[in-house]
Amino acid sequence: MNDTQHKWIDEMKCVLETLNQGVIINDRHSRVVFANRLFLKMIGMTSEELVGRLVAELYPPEDVPALLKHIEQREAEGQGQYEFFVPRVGGEKLPVLITSRQIKDPDGNSFAVVTATDITEQKRAENDLRQANVQLEQRHREIEEDLLLAARVQQSLAPSGLTWGKVLVETFYQPVRTIGGDFGLVAPRGANLSLMVCDVSGHGIGSALVANRIYTETMSQIERGIGLGAMMKHLNTFVKGNLGSSVFYFTMVAARLNYEDRSLEFAGAGHPPAMIVQPGETPRLLESRSAVLGLLDDAVDNEAAIQVPVQPGDRVVIYTDGFTESFNARSDMLGVEGFGEIVREASKLPLAEMKRQILARIEAWRNGPAADDMSLVLIEVP
Repeated sequence: MNDTQHKWIDEMKCVLETLNQGVIINDRHSRVVFANRLFLKMIGMTSEELVGRLVAELYPPEDVPALLKHIEQREAEGQGQYEFFVPRVGGEKLPVLITSRQIKDPDGNSFAVVTATDITEQKRAENDLRQANVQLEQRHREIEEDLLLAARVQQSLAPSGLTWGKVLVETFYQPVRTIGGDFGLVAPRGANLSLMVCDVSGHGIGSALVANRIYTETMSQIERGIGLGAMMKHLNTFVKGNLGSSVFYFTMVAARLNYEDRSLEFAGAGHPPAMIVQPGETPRLLESRSAVLGLLDDAVDNEAAIQVPVQPGDRVVIYTDGFTESFNARSDMLGVEGFGEIVREASKLPLAEMKRQILARIEAWRNGPAADDMSLVLIEVP
């Protein structure tokens, strides 16, 4: 360098030594003509060891092509910024953010001022984050596998359509998530056919676990031939005593058809009314006499169950509020009245077609996907 260039470099030193980044100045041949103290500390060399060397000589051969590409881009654009590394003595690579700019000295000679900011902590944090994401993805896959297994178990508990003597039964179950808090059951025992739908508050794993536990206890009661009112009292006490929590409560409706005397025992607890409908006629509503279960000791009414006569052609419809609490694009809720009208019109069809028509009409009414679990049981009395 000539005297003018030396003087210009000396003037630059006063500023560059005050920076919190490592800085080097390269000439137009990419030869180092200056390095501040922080850059010398980064690279682990003295000024005498570094100044005068080509930048490419400092890097391992496999990294030189990438370095030269960055240099070419800077020369073409006049500046550049990119992540790279400073090669330390001993082979260690110090990750840095490089900012470079082409400048000219008073004589018009081109130089590059290259600033290196240590980003070791940033890279360490990024690596930690990548590792955490890998672990989270693995855990997510494990949870998904568990949910799929839980869904298969819960689906195995969902009632299936059947023919009991001449009585026809159609069912439907759809959780809003992979698993849900609704369940239904159809249990023929001797001369009786027991039917039930239950709606545990909330959605997801917790609700599904509670629902499955209630299902098991309900089946035990049905096997013992317990009356529906007594069964609901037992379930209320059981949940409060064993699963007691202000988070979960549940509603249910149960019916027991006695084919021989053509009577229907019915009991509901905080649940939308069941319906009995003759083809094309307005449904009769069977209202719940008890409150929601799992919260209050006296939730079940002393006369919780009633006996209802049935006649040939009657269809009994029990369902959860995922049907009635469906909203259209105007935010109008279908409600029991709207659902009853759908049931009335669909009741003119054979039972299997009636179920499909109900589901299709609900989907047509609803704006978007279902927002709640949905369970439905239909029976036809011959």
